[in-house]
Amino acid sequence: METSKGNNDELRESKELALHYMKTLVDVARESFLILDANLTVISANPIFYETFRVTQGQTENAPLYELGNGQWNIPELRKLLEEILPKRKVVVNFEVSHVFETIGQKTMMLNARQIDTVQLIILALEDITIRKDLEDKLAHMVTDLAAKVEERTKELTERVKELESLNKSMIGREVKMVELKKENESLRKQSKNGNGNHKNGH
Repeated sequence: METSKGNNDELRESKELALHYMKTLVDVARESFLILDANLTVISANPIFYETFRVTQGQTENAPLYELGNGQWNIPELRKLLEEILPKRKVVVNFEVSHVFETIGQKTMMLNARQIDTVQLIILALEDITIRKDLEDKLAHMVTDLAAKVEERTKELTERVKELESLNKSMIGREVKMVELKKENESLRKQSKNGNGNHKNGH
């Protein structure tokens, strides 16, 4: 019985120590962090989380994750990450989630999570990539539009080149015809001149 109590005390101390180190690290991080227990209750969050999602420490700590912000965090993709993927892998990297929050609107987040079984804690990093994602989408849209315009312009230029080639052939044909007619006229003129000369010599 005492051994069991001793193990529990050690686990509690280890958990408190781990939590202390985690809080120290995440408080100075540039992205939002949540520290959860095995039941997905929020033990702690860092200042960036409160600032980004416009919530208070009182509204967040000791609350079940999915009940935060009147159930705004009950997100299917987030549930899948924490309940299906993370227990198997223990570490999940770059898991993208998009969600519309009542207070802050549409957000796209890149989630990274680690499950630490020894102290029964989960650390969840939430990087707000909304602006970056919007820029990437706009850039992709611009590239698509540009490609369409280039294709359209190329088609126009190809048709113009064909027209010019056709016109060129026509002009060359006319020039050849004119040269031939000129030669013919010259030949006829010479023949006519020679004919006239022969006639004069006959007199």
